[in-house]
Amino acid sequence: MAEQRIGVAVVGLGGAVATTAVAGVELLRLGMRDMSGLPLAHRTDLVPYESLVFGGWDLSPDDLAKAAHVHRVVEPAQLDTVAEPLQAIKPWPAVSDPAWCRNATGANVVPVGPLRDRVAHLREDLRRFRTDQALERVVVVNLASTEARPDPAAPVLAGLTAFEEGLDRDDAMITPGLLYAYAAIREGCPYVNFTPSLGADVPALVELAERERVPVAGKDGKTGQTLVKTVLAPAFRSRALVVEGWYSTNILGNRDGQILDDPSSLASKLDTKGSVLDDILGYPVEDHVVRIDYYRPRGDAKEAWDNIDLIGFLGQRMQVKVDFLCRDSILAAPLVIELVRLVVEAARRGEGGPQEQLGYFFKAPQTRHGHAAEHALHAQERTLLRWLDAA
Repeated sequence: MAEQRIGVAVVGLGGAVATTAVAGVELLRLGMRDMSGLPLAHRTDLVPYESLVFGGWDLSPDDLAKAAHVHRVVEPAQLDTVAEPLQAIKPWPAVSDPAWCRNATGANVVPVGPLRDRVAHLREDLRRFRTDQALERVVVVNLASTEARPDPAAPVLAGLTAFEEGLDRDDAMITPGLLYAYAAIREGCPYVNFTPSLGADVPALVELAERERVPVAGKDGKTGQTLVKTVLAPAFRSRALVVEGWYSTNILGNRDGQILDDPSSLASKLDTKGSVLDDILGYPVEDHVVRIDYYRPRGDAKEAWDNIDLIGFLGQRMQVKVDFLCRDSILAAPLVIELVRLVVEAARRGEGGPQEQLGYFFKAPQTRHGHAAEHALHAQERTLLRWLDAA
């Protein structure tokens, strides 16, 4: 596997998470030994980090060195060290539609046209990337801005035949995110959705992924506040401490926060964050409040604050307060890198369709055949490690 070249085609290549991931891999290529944040760094049975080759789409044409400088996540000295390879990577024009993501704008776009033409454009990008870079395999990762949520029950999403007929008639329910997922699966590329947007989790694309035996995983990376929630909630349940209320608020000032300032995009994000707690505890928490506020001065330095109200023995009330001062992209980027390695392994094993064992990484894990998702982090980790060790 050390000799393989694995392509990573990123939707949203110029964003903070993607540029942080690319810079990190380039630093590893130069001999960086700090593996902090990479939970599977010890798994030498997976493709090496240095095997990853990046490309992808973005609304901005800026090369990745310039984009990373704007995001101010990677330390300047580190960025200077890998400036040359980052300058060589320039995003391809993106398929975009302001109707689905109003706060995302840019000039580096594929002209709006028939959906079939847009799919053909994306598939050609993937084929060219594979050929030009002499890649063994290409993985597509969605790191784009959060889209507004179409009706998941729309008939066009219910089956593959309906979806492809929808492409032919330019059905308004088919979002850019769905086009990327469809193009990836059609090209045999394992697909990871790290965003809350609809992707390969709709029935039509699950059907396609299973038929073509293409691994798909998602959605919405579990990095900060929800990570903490899926660690604490199982402990409260184990000790029969009743969660009376859980107030969660987030402030961040990066591009993700700016996109979520639009109510339609925010609704998609809150949908993936909201159900985790009830599923773990086994009962509804009526006073479960989740807020996400755009606050420009904070940049990528997100603050996630939780107040938890508990009821213990004899009805006595208690509180837990957590203030997580984190770096959004520093938490997310290494998980994206690990997910690429894992879906490559799934493809090597001939597995296709939703990869339940990768739920460890997601707020809304994709499952097979309507199975209930597991959200507790310790249980998710156990499932992942059993799968890895079963090879």
